[in-house]
Amino acid sequence: MTHVSISAAANRTGRPSPSANRFRKIMQTMLVIAVLTLALVISACGGTKETQRGAAPPVPVTVAEVEQRTVPITIRAIGNVEAIETVALKARIGGALLGIRFREGDTVHRGDVLFVIDSRPYEAALAQAEAVLARDQALLAKAETDITRYEDLVKQEYVTREQFDQINANAAALKAAVAADQAAVETARLNVEYCSIIAPVTGRTGNLNVKVGDLIKANDDKAMVVINQISPIYVTFSIPAQQLPAVLAHRSQGISVVATLPGEASEAADGTLTFVDNAVDTATSTILLKATFANREERLWPGQFVDVTVVLGDQADRVVCPASAVQTGQQGQHVFVVKSDNSVELRPVQVNRMDESVAVIDEGLSAGEVVVTDGQLRLVPGSVVEIKKAPETDGTPS
Repeated sequence: MTHVSISAAANRTGRPSPSANRFRKIMQTMLVIAVLTLALVISACGGTKETQRGAAPPVPVTVAEVEQRTVPITIRAIGNVEAIETVALKARIGGALLGIRFREGDTVHRGDVLFVIDSRPYEAALAQAEAVLARDQALLAKAETDITRYEDLVKQEYVTREQFDQINANAAALKAAVAADQAAVETARLNVEYCSIIAPVTGRTGNLNVKVGDLIKANDDKAMVVINQISPIYVTFSIPAQQLPAVLAHRSQGISVVATLPGEASEAADGTLTFVDNAVDTATSTILLKATFANREERLWPGQFVDVTVVLGDQADRVVCPASAVQTGQQGQHVFVVKSDNSVELRPVQVNRMDESVAVIDEGLSAGEVVVTDGQLRLVPGSVVEIKKAPETDGTPS
């Protein structure tokens, strides 16, 4: 009876009994213990695997030996290929185009006839000018004879002085007319010559803008064809004004310049520095230079961009390493040096200059040491490395 009344009292109040609270606390405690036990098991298993794994495996890298040798003193820039001579051919006289003596893109030589314009109207004008000249020359000869004859007659007073003066005036006028006629003949003869358009320079022709049968206008805005001199050829480039003293110091000895097309280092062209501008560009603090290349094989083409290397001289006994070995971090430039036990040391270095292939080192390395050239991202000081064979390259460091 008592148990029934207690349950009824619990149901009436809506609160759990004391036994239910104890049961819930026991279950919560057991759940916490189970979670902690599982975490300890997992941790123990992980530690076991790490222990079984042991030390980290060697890092595969490629290496190169530091050298001491003579290196060139160079200045690098981006250059633009320019034709030494560019001629836009235009007709000096108008007329029908009768012939084209070349194909567009051909190499033509100075003096070659390239275009032929109908010369018949100009030949007729030349013949007319020559006839007028002959007529006036005959009249002048008659007037000069009259002067001689009338000179004696005026002395004997057979003719008046006024008549004699008129004869002299006629002769002078005819002399001026003959001079004008000779100029007209020369002009007509030039017009006939202008009917044959010749190449003023040796070079390669560009796009042909006219066809046989076209009516050509004198001094038209559009050129008939453009000729660019390809051999020899210029490469123009600019260098910082700070490097100008070094260029001027070596200019009297002759400065060689090497031009290479991007991605074609093996096809370098050799030239000579031939021009230094007379002023520094104040907007960019650079100065314009030009190098002349023989370009007999026509590897350089007007309008191309090329990599330019100005060779000022040589420096002996410099420490060099591959440029790929030099890395830049928060502490500056450094390399990974491989020690005798195949572990690596992070070594700060002071770089004098560097290009795509070689870095010249002032401090931090000695000849004979081995540096990592590929695989640095996985290295930390003390890492053990496995040396791979470096890929073979054909390029020669400059």
